Amino acid sequence: MTIYNKLYIGGRWVSAESQQTIDVVNPANGDLVASVPAAGEKEVDAAVSAAKQAFPAWSATSASERASVIHKICDVMEARKSELNDAIVSTMGCPVAFVDDIQVQGAIDSLRSFAALAPQVEQQTQHDTFITVHEAIGVCVLINPWNYPLSQLVGKLGPALAAGCTVVLKPAEQTPLQDLILANIVHECDVPAGVVNVVTGIGSDIGHALCSHPNVDMVSFTGSTQAGIKVAQAAAPTVKRVCQELGGKSPYIIAPGADLEAAVKYGVEDIMINSGQTCSALTRMLVPKGDLPEIEQLAIARANEWLPGDPQHPDTMMGPLSSKTQQGRVLSYIRTGISEGATLLCGGTSLPEALAKGAYVMPTIFSNVTPDMAVAREEIFGPVLCIMPYETIDDAIAIANATVYGLSSAVYAKSKEEALSIAIKLKAGQCLIQGAYFNTDAPFGGYKQSGNGREWGAEGLHEYTETKAIIVQ
Repeated sequence: MTIYNKLYIGGRWVSAESQQTIDVVNPANGDLVASVPAAGEKEVDAAVSAAKQAFPAWSATSASERASVIHKICDVMEARKSELNDAIVSTMGCPVAFVDDIQVQGAIDSLRSFAALAPQVEQQTQHDTFITVHEAIGVCVLINPWNYPLSQLVGKLGPALAAGCTVVLKPAEQTPLQDLILANIVHECDVPAGVVNVVTGIGSDIGHALCSHPNVDMVSFTGSTQAGIKVAQAAAPTVKRVCQELGGKSPYIIAPGADLEAAVKYGVEDIMINSGQTCSALTRMLVPKGDLPEIEQLAIARANEWLPGDPQHPDTMMGPLSSKTQQGRVLSYIRTGISEGATLLCGGTSLPEALAKGAYVMPTIFSNVTPDMAVAREEIFGPVLCIMPYETIDDAIAIANATVYGLSSAVYAKSKEEALSIAIKLKAGQCLIQGAYFNTDAPFGGYKQSGNGREWGAEGLHEYTETKAIIVQ
C-alpha cells in the first residue's frame, strides 16, 4: 500500500491539519491500494488563496506560453504513462486491455488539443460599433468523478489552463491517485506556483466549502444529478458560474431496416465498456417490435463476450464496478427490474465464486422493458441494458425523449441520411449515428437534468472565459 501524506497547494507539498485519511480500495479484490489525506476547510481555503494569488500573472501570459506549458505536461504524462495506467487499473478496476486506450492515452491526446485552442482566447471580433474580447474567468474548482478519472480531469484542466485560469482540483475519493501523479508532473514541469492545486478529500466534507468559496469564480462538476443540485445550491449565493455534466439515461434507436447485427453489437459494446460506468452510455435500446426476437438473441451473444474477470489479466474485457457500494446499487436495480416484470435475458444478481471478493456485476440485459419501469427511468450506472420495443419510429422518438435526462443518444438506421433525420428530433446534447464514437473535439453536455454548459472542443474552452464588449464611438 502506498501512503500519500501531503496535498499540493501553492507549488508545495503540504500536510493537512487533520490526521484523517481516506483508504483507497482495489474494487477487484477489496485490498487497500493507498491512503491519502482528507483535506478540510483550512486546506480548501489555502488552495483557493494560492490559486487567486497566481491568477493575475498566469492570465497575463500569452496563449503560446500557456500552450507550451500544456505540451510540457503532456510530454511528462507520456513518459509516466505506466504509472497512470496502474493507478486507474488498481483504483477503479479498468482492465489492462483497455486502460491505456480509453483512460490514459486518449486523455493525454485530448489535453494536447487544448494547446492548439489556446490562441482563440486572444482573438478579437470586430463589429460595426463594438469589439468582443475574451478573458479568463478566474479561479476554477474542478470536481472530478471516478469513472473516467483522468479523462474528466483533463477535460476540465485543459481548457482552464489554455484560457489562463488557475485551478483547484478535487478528485473522487475512490480514485485520487492520478490527480496526485499529475500534481507531481505539474511540479516537475515548473508550472508557476498556485496555478494548479490538488486537494484530496471527501466530497460531503469539503464540497460545500469549495463550491461556496467567495474567491472561486467557477465550478466545473461531473457526477450525479443529485450531487449536481447541491453544487449549484452552494454556488448560488455568490452567483459563480457552474458547468455541470450530470446523469443520463441515453436512448439508442435502432430504426427499421438497419443492419441488426452491426447495430446490436455497437449497442451492447457501448453499455459493457468500462463496466457500464459511463455517463453517456446508451442504456435504453429502442428496437422495432417485429425484430425483437432476433435482436434479443444477438444481444445475448454479444453480452456473453463481456464476461467479467481480473482486470490485471490481459484477456479480461470487463472489470469490477468502482466499489462494493456501487455494486450493491446496481444489483438492487437488477432486482427491481425483475420484480417489475422485465424479461431477464442474461446476467442477474449471481456471481461466480472466483469473483466474490470483488465489486463485480454480470453483464445483464432486460427485454420487454416499458417506459414506466424504474430500470427505464433511472440511471443505473452499471452493465445493465434495457431493450424497449416500439411500434413506429415516431413512438421510438417519443419514448426516447420521455426522460428527465438528455445527455446523449444514438441512432442506427438504413442510411446516414435517415439516421440524421431522427437524430435532430432527439432532445439530448449529443447524438451518435451509424456507429460513431465519442469525439473530444465536439462539444459535450446535457439537456434538462443532465447538466448545463459544455465540455471539450472550442465550446468547452469558452466555458472558462468571460466575454467583454468594448463599445466604440
